[in-house]
Amino acid sequence: MSEPESAITALIALMARLRDPQSGCPWDQKQTFATVAPFTIEEAYEVADAIESGDPRKLRDELGDLLFQVVFHARMAEERGWFDFAQVASAIHEKLVRRHPHVFGGQTLSGEAELSNAWEEQKARERAAGGGAAGSVSALADVPRGLPALVRAAKLGKRAGRVGFDWESAAQVREKVLEELGEVDAASAGGATNSPAVVEEIGDLLFAVTNWSRHLKIDAEEALRAANSKFERRFRDMESLARERGLSLETLSPQQWENLWQESKALERQKSQLTHNT
Repeated sequence: MSEPESAITALIALMARLRDPQSGCPWDQKQTFATVAPFTIEEAYEVADAIESGDPRKLRDELGDLLFQVVFHARMAEERGWFDFAQVASAIHEKLVRRHPHVFGGQTLSGEAELSNAWEEQKARERAAGGGAAGSVSALADVPRGLPALVRAAKLGKRAGRVGFDWESAAQVREKVLEELGEVDAASAGGATNSPAVVEEIGDLLFAVTNWSRHLKIDAEEALRAANSKFERRFRDMESLARERGLSLETLSPQQWENLWQESKALERQKSQLTHNT
């Protein structure tokens, strides 16, 4: 048995021990698919954070935590007689072979666009094969509702686009964004906030912006994550500047906040230049 096989076997055995009805861990024993699912999502985000940090040890540990989630779900399924970890691994192996005919089937594909189209066409065939009568499967089938809203919006737009329901250019989506912004203004005219109409129009605006990003070949989720990180860095710099000057954040005027914000941006540029020079 190879080292990877041995490690996986040990992890599967550990999971069975934790779930043992007589001698296992009380917390692990009482978990269900529904109670474990939030931890699975959280671990996936922690993998993304580890990748962003650039720390190999952290990435290794977070990948282990995510793998444990897969083993946990597979164990609970095995207890119900549904499937086990081996069947999970076999199923994804078979799926990846099907979706890579240019590697395993002798098919010739070249270029990222051609590869992407072949991948999506194979996924569509799989959805149709598992969805009943031909033509009865929605183009939007299997887009998980649990995805982050920005990710799901992009996937829904992409799926609709594959059957022809899409804007022809990024410029047209930009026009839609401006249209939706105007509808937000109209709905919130007179100071209305948090009304159903405003909530609906803000949602439409976010959906349009997400699809504008898609047409610009930008991952909206990654773009927003980067913007969040940038805001956090700059706000922390503002806090440091305020502390150095004995200023209380709660008493700052709008102009003082603006001055600190501009200083934090200048500090960030300086740090970037130093990093680039070194």
